Amino acid sequence: MKLLLALCPALIPVLAWGQASHLSNLKQLTRGGQNAEAYWSPDGSKLIFQSTRGEATCDQIYTMNADGSNQKMVSTGKGVTTCGYFLADSKHFVYASTHEAGPACPAPADRSKGYVWAVYKGFDIYRADETGKIEQKLTNAPGYDAEATVNWKNNEILYTSKSSGDLELWTMKPDGSQKKQVTKSVGYDGGPVFSRDGSKMVWRAFHPSTAEQTATYKGLLADDLTAPMKMELWTANRDGSNQKQITTYGCASFAPTFTPDGKKILFSSNKHKCDSRDFELYMVNVDGSGLEQVTSYGGFTSFPEFSPDGKKLVFASSYQGTGNYEFNIFTADWK
Repeated sequence: MKLLLALCPALIPVLAWGQASHLSNLKQLTRGGQNAEAYWSPDGSKLIFQSTRGEATCDQIYTMNADGSNQKMVSTGKGVTTCGYFLADSKHFVYASTHEAGPACPAPADRSKGYVWAVYKGFDIYRADETGKIEQKLTNAPGYDAEATVNWKNNEILYTSKSSGDLELWTMKPDGSQKKQVTKSVGYDGGPVFSRDGSKMVWRAFHPSTAEQTATYKGLLADDLTAPMKMELWTANRDGSNQKQITTYGCASFAPTFTPDGKKILFSSNKHKCDSRDFELYMVNVDGSGLEQVTSYGGFTSFPEFSPDGKKLVFASSYQGTGNYEFNIFTADWK
């Protein structure tokens, strides 16, 4: 389906959202299309995000100024992309793309198997400069390599890979060296981020607990698919030690990020309406206690990240979307 985009050149203030005790001065930075996974540059001046817009039928990577101006595509325009993230110099970034596997958008996931995500084996992670010129391919192992985020203090990339035969978390340096597998449980481990100081990590996971669940998971994975509707959050030390499950909602919790002080985790979940596609932002202490619902906007709200100075939050939401699959990028002051 072709999605048309009409970009608004100015900031669009949001005057009335539901419950937003932590948020003020809300602004909409994109309008139209499917815009998601926006992440800050280390100097706070830019955002990198993925978008399906205009004549495109799958995601490409874009950058924009923090006020929403100067939106431009910085991926190749071929294949499908995901998870752009700036490196420590604010002038380079990493992202995953299937463009080397073929110039067309890959076939969508087979929904006859239920609500599933494709984990395309053509995904690899690349490093590019601010103009979008690819400088290095960072992964070459067979299978899915994507979902990369960067800790600017440790200068480490944390990502999801199928190179072990299962979807596990790995770390590497920005030049692709020193790859290390940091999770080893059967099941999906993905969407990982480090804490600001680089000492901890948090991610979403589905670890099957029965023989039937394991067989279903492995069967889907053999077809490069995974089912995302039963995901819990886990934490660990940066090397993968001391792994702990911190949610037990039996729903889909994902897109976690640490608060700047590292004491809490902000994330997206449908725990208020399990098995639905309605997601809100929630916050918990790092041990899973003290659950607080942060938004109640209706529809889909996810992918939060705090600005480098901790004063703002960026996230994606379907709020005020004009179609069923319109998602836009918003920023807000955090209090």
